[in-house]
Amino acid sequence: MTSIDSDNDFPVRRTATVKGTRHLAREKVLQVIAATMLDEVSLDVAFNHVFYRQFTFDPKEATESRILRPEEVHELEADVAIQWSDEDVEYAREVIVTAREQLEMSTELIDRHSRNWDLERIALLDRILMRLAVAELTACKDIPVKVTINEVIELAKRYSTDKSGTFINGILDAVVLELQEKSLIAKTGRGLVS
Repeated sequence: MTSIDSDNDFPVRRTATVKGTRHLAREKVLQVIAATMLDEVSLDVAFNHVFYRQFTFDPKEATESRILRPEEVHELEADVAIQWSDEDVEYAREVIVTAREQLEMSTELIDRHSRNWDLERIALLDRILMRLAVAELTACKDIPVKVTINEVIELAKRYSTDKSGTFINGILDAVVLELQEKSLIAKTGRGLVS
C-alpha cells in the first residue's frame, strides 16, 4: 500500500492520465447521481470529486464537503487522473441536471412500467440507472436509443444484481415506447430517427 504524502494535495499518480470516454463519463454520472440522491452531498462537491478527483481532507471543513478520507483514496482502483473533453463534461452535466429535474417524472414512468413490482423492492441502483437512462434519452439528441439502453444494461451488469440487466431492459423498452408516443425523445443526426 502506498504511504500517504501529507504534502501532496492531489494523492494520485500525476504522471499517468487516461483519456475520458463517453462510456466512462456515463459511469461517473451514475456515481454522481447516487452520491447526491439524499442531498447530503452537494452536486458541485460530488461532481468535482468524481470527475476531477478534487478531495476535501481538512478536518476543520464541514463534514458535508468530505466524501473520502486520504487513506481511502489510496485504496481506490482508479488512481489515475482522467482527461475529460469539453463534450464529455457537457454531456455529464446535462444528464445529471436532467435526471434531477425529471425525478418525479422518471419515478412515475419506472413505477408504471414495473408491473408486479413494488417500487421500493427494486434495487436502488437499478432505479438510479433507469433515471439516468430516461435523462439521457430525453436530453441527448445525438445518442441513439439503443446505445443508451445497452450502456445502462452494461452498468447494471457491472454494479448491480445478476438479474438487473434483464429487468432494466424490460422496463426501459416500455419506457422508451411511452416517451416516443409523447414525443419526448427527439433524436437528430445521421442514422438517428426521432
